[in-house]
Amino acid sequence: MTGNLHTHTEFSDGTSSPEAYIEEAERLGFSILGFSDHSPVPFPNTFAIPEGGLEGYVEAIQTFKTPPSLPFKGRSKSPLGDLGADSGIQVLLGLEYDYIPGLTVPVRKLREEFPFDYIIGSVHLVRNSHPDILWFIDGPQVKTYDKGLRDVFGGDIRKAVTAYWKQLQEMVVQEKPDIIGHFDKIKMHNLDRYFRENDAWYATLAEETLELIRQQGIVIEVNTRGIYKQRSESLFPGIDLLKKIVQLNIPITITSDAHKPEELSLYFPETKGILKKIGFKSSWILCSGGWKELAL
Repeated sequence: MTGNLHTHTEFSDGTSSPEAYIEEAERLGFSILGFSDHSPVPFPNTFAIPEGGLEGYVEAIQTFKTPPSLPFKGRSKSPLGDLGADSGIQVLLGLEYDYIPGLTVPVRKLREEFPFDYIIGSVHLVRNSHPDILWFIDGPQVKTYDKGLRDVFGGDIRKAVTAYWKQLQEMVVQEKPDIIGHFDKIKMHNLDRYFRENDAWYATLAEETLELIRQQGIVIEVNTRGIYKQRSESLFPGIDLLKKIVQLNIPITITSDAHKPEELSLYFPETKGILKKIGFKSSWILCSGGWKELAL
């Protein structure tokens, strides 16, 4: 049983239709494919499902469920077809939830309104004391990270990074997503310029967050995107944190955070080798019957 639970389509910032990803997943021999487009955020952007667009996204993915789901909210079936059912791949409906305190809709309300199989909880935009001023830590441009650090946190990297970890901790406790996305994303554009991952203050904040995740019984994704996009020299989470995750016995799932069909399984074999060397015996995959443990 193989698959990927972190997949972005043209409904958010991915390049292609759900059909294109399913066709590639079938070619790769996947058993599971979970779609997880970015949840809407209440301001103009180029990466998330537009406000009011969740219903269309959900209805589209539901048509590929195996077996196909009942029509969403009682409407007739979409003409997109039964490719998921025909291929034998189990298609899951997920969402990458972007947590911004005071701005984003609570996960509870999203689950009540839509039949999501799972929610990936992530932090891409870090809030300071003012809710409308946000530090964007993602994207392809290092200069965006640096400008946000100056504008939102006055260049105080320790204050800024602490805000990231505290926001992630708040999401874990209050929103309780099923999976934590790219756990230490905050390191990506740092490039060892402002802090080191073995700095005591940084390691303490990360380990505090891991303990909360363990207490809540949440899965952590091992995200390969930083490496294959050449934006990070290590996985998300990095090696030291993965060693801590083994000690805490927190379950992991391997994901590629694909934004193109050809990215669905990038760096998966290498990642499995890294995980085995660290001491992991298995990873987990979500399917229609629940979480399944897979030997590495």
